[in-house]
Amino acid sequence: LPGLLLCLLCGCKVTNLKSEEKQPLEYTVVKEEDIPPAIDSLIESKKQEEFQITYQDGAYLYLLRGYGRQKTGGYSIQVEELMLSAESILFKTSLIGPSKEEEPSLEPSYPYIVVKLEYREAPVQFEG
Repeated sequence: LPGLLLCLLCGCKVTNLKSEEKQPLEYTVVKEEDIPPAIDSLIESKKQEEFQITYQDGAYLYLLRGYGRQKTGGYSIQVEELMLSAESILFKTSLIGPSKEEEPSLEPSYPYIVVKLEYREAPVQFEG
């Protein structure tokens, strides 16, 4: 009987569902010069239009988010959220336009971001 009680106590776990709904993931924003060649050529072929791509390379998962052709330069992309939920990875970004103080280049630009994290067996939801 004491062994059964011990098993029952070990099986019980108090969980706070609110804290387990989403947990932040560690990631690195990959610098342009550090982007693997296969990903670089993928971006080059897709950059004219908006894109959302996942790419697995060994133990790493790369999340690629491009905002397509913009009329000028000076754009940046901010990672709003990169979270793991019970069902998926949520990757939320936003495009930030040129600042009012800066004179953006008049050449078109193709803003994108590449984020690297440990590979996880979960679908990715892009937002933003």
